[in-house]
Amino acid sequence: MASLSSLCVQWRIHGHGSRGSELRKAISTLDLTLQPKEVGSRQKLINSSVLLKACIRPSNLELGKLLHHKLIHSGLSLDSVLLNSLISLYSKCGDWQSALSIFQGMGDKRDLVSWSALISCFSNNSMHSQALLTFLHMLQFGIFPNEYCFTASIQSSSNVQYFSIGFVIFGFLFKTGYFHSHVCVGCALIDMFAKGSGDIHSTRTVFDKMRDKNLVTWTLMISRYAQCGFLSNAIDLFCSLLVSEHTPDRFTLTSLLSATVEMGFFSLGKQLHSWVIRSGLASDVCVGCTLVDMYAKCATDGSVENSRKVFNSMPLHNVMSWTALISGYVQGRKEQEAMEQFCNMLHGHVAPNCFTFSSVLKACANLPDFSFDKQLHGQTIKLGLSAINCVWNSLVNMYARSGSTDCAQIAFNILFEKNLFLCSTAVDAHAKALDSDQSFNHDIENLVVGAGSFTYACLLSGAACLGTIGRGEQIHALIVKSGFGTDLCINNALISMYSKCGIKEVALQVFNDMGHRNVITWTSIISALAKLGFATKALELFYEMLEIGVKPNEVTYIAVLSACSHVGLIDEAWKHFNSMHYNYGISPRMEHYACMVDLLGRSGLLVEAIEFITSMPFDANALVWRTFLGSCRVHRNTKLGEHAAKMILEREPHDLATYILLSNLYASEGRWDDVAAIRKCMKQKKLIKETGYSWIEIDNQIHKFHVGDTSHSQAKMIYDKLDELALKIKNSGYIPNTDFVLHDVEDEQKDHYLFQHSEKIAVAFALISTPKPKPIRIFKNLRVCGDCHTAMKYISIVTGREIVVRDAYRFHHVKNGKCSCNDYW
Repeated sequence: MASLSSLCVQWRIHGHGSRGSELRKAISTLDLTLQPKEVGSRQKLINSSVLLKACIRPSNLELGKLLHHKLIHSGLSLDSVLLNSLISLYSKCGDWQSALSIFQGMGDKRDLVSWSALISCFSNNSMHSQALLTFLHMLQFGIFPNEYCFTASIQSSSNVQYFSIGFVIFGFLFKTGYFHSHVCVGCALIDMFAKGSGDIHSTRTVFDKMRDKNLVTWTLMISRYAQCGFLSNAIDLFCSLLVSEHTPDRFTLTSLLSATVEMGFFSLGKQLHSWVIRSGLASDVCVGCTLVDMYAKCATDGSVENSRKVFNSMPLHNVMSWTALISGYVQGRKEQEAMEQFCNMLHGHVAPNCFTFSSVLKACANLPDFSFDKQLHGQTIKLGLSAINCVWNSLVNMYARSGSTDCAQIAFNILFEKNLFLCSTAVDAHAKALDSDQSFNHDIENLVVGAGSFTYACLLSGAACLGTIGRGEQIHALIVKSGFGTDLCINNALISMYSKCGIKEVALQVFNDMGHRNVITWTSIISALAKLGFATKALELFYEMLEIGVKPNEVTYIAVLSACSHVGLIDEAWKHFNSMHYNYGISPRMEHYACMVDLLGRSGLLVEAIEFITSMPFDANALVWRTFLGSCRVHRNTKLGEHAAKMILEREPHDLATYILLSNLYASEGRWDDVAAIRKCMKQKKLIKETGYSWIEIDNQIHKFHVGDTSHSQAKMIYDKLDELALKIKNSGYIPNTDFVLHDVEDEQKDHYLFQHSEKIAVAFALISTPKPKPIRIFKNLRVCGDCHTAMKYISIVTGREIVVRDAYRFHHVKNGKCSCNDYW
């Protein structure tokens, strides 16, 4: 694979050709010289206004600034029309400071259009409090708003934080008769009720009350139905649109297709695809990108073949289509192919964006070879994308999974501190602005770049990945302070964060306190409880979800089957597996089959598991066989394990996990020659085993430990504590299980090796660093070993401490000598 750095340089040097050369020539030759006794200054202003509007349409700030510079030095007295156009130019180009400066310098030339342009400027640049304050100042100056002022102010109220203000504005415009003034007012209100309060009933009422509806109105209402999880309503409205005077366009279809993907209704998505072909929209790049994404997510066997067909049929490719394809490969766990497509994209001189890098970094995190991680990180810095939240979040995940928890923590801390500063500054500035009469002189929201639900969700995801509960709690406090405490997306992320940090009680509290829940909310809490070892509670919530009429999706069923697997509920799992298609039309995907194989394998039904695999309607992929191989390792069935390994390596010859599992299986039976042969093969293939390590967070600082680690500054105290623990738990009945020492050494040395495992070192460090009532939370990148699992139970007895261990597969809550897994893992 070519160097990523060289490929990125290639597309950068293929810049866009010169555009707007005629406009540049017209502006350069425009004579604005003010002659003595000249009477043609009015015509010069008109000419300048025409040229300025030509700059506004393509958002050509460079030429707009050039014209503005000429106007300043011309000596002409600029009229309100020209000054208002300059406000619109700078607003559209994101330069709100220049727009505000022009507005403040207009004096008596300000008119209704000036105020409307400035309110729109703040609203379009996500400076919502400034937009609303400007609207208020306009009223104080005695200027009565028009439909555009109302639209911009309502747009700034289309969020949880300012919805109450928007509701007051809604009453104002309704009483003054502006509700029917323009279709844009109704569209803004639809957005406000949907986004600000999630009140879909009021949203539909606004839609029904509108006298004039264009295609944008229909598309917006369909989109909001879909985004709020009311897909059946969206489909009904789409059918009504088909018999109306309007014809759906690419935006309508893209919105509806995205909803079918999100809700898991792929059969409907395929029907819409046929409608797309008949309507002649198949060649549209936006529709094509959505179809690529849909087929990648609906492939039950993880195949990207149909996505690739759609991609190849597209006449033109842009960054969106390439990113959709790359994401499809990542979703199908084809990371190597995803990296190859990324290189092909760069060869085609298409510039990657933040979403491209987010997907590619996820692919890199799952590759056995981490040689690309720092190259990719470097490219995000060069392209100015590294500070974007979704990219930072993927960097945290990549470094954490590659074993570079130090890099992961640095990345997360930068992301956290940056957003903590931005959000705190915004909250404080907003509070001060409410008490200030000179609000225009306060820089209220220019620092709040991305301080919305997506930003908070990214921060929470980063905290969950690293298990930094201290940071997570700080973010939660900031969310409440910022007024986002009722945001659905953020609450879903909070459930995930607390559960991944092993705090079941708080995750449940967040869930119980939520006024509105969607299928993602229910799926999150069910999945969380399953991984935390509380499968019975997870299934209770699943039945409660069905009783209140929330339709499960395919991810919900993965969580349910996982819950059954964790506690060995075979009959219960079969019931759900067989009913998901019959009751809800959800075809089992590869992940569902893998869950069933895991369940049968954990239960020791290896023969039944392999019969189930051979009866699958499609060829089992490496994930299914790898799951089966893990069960063979647990139950020490070498014959079936060798068969599973063969099937995996036929599909993925360089799968590192397969070699390790097979090596461990041989080692558990004392077949050291076979172990040596596998290690030799791994060396020849340049496959490097991931180093096992554990980490723990103390006072917002991550402490990482490897096997036999002596690098910590408190190493002596840690090992003294380990010796003390070893003596106490042996006196309590603990017997070291040397079967988990996968080295050909004497038994006495095996005992020594066992007590140098990273999770035991982490526990010892926690005991000397935290007060007794506080639970100990340990995180491990691999599966916790059986001996450490037993030792933890004894340590919990002799120390009286609750110990929570999160490994690569699940949680173990150990208290008073008992584990939440009931030793079934």
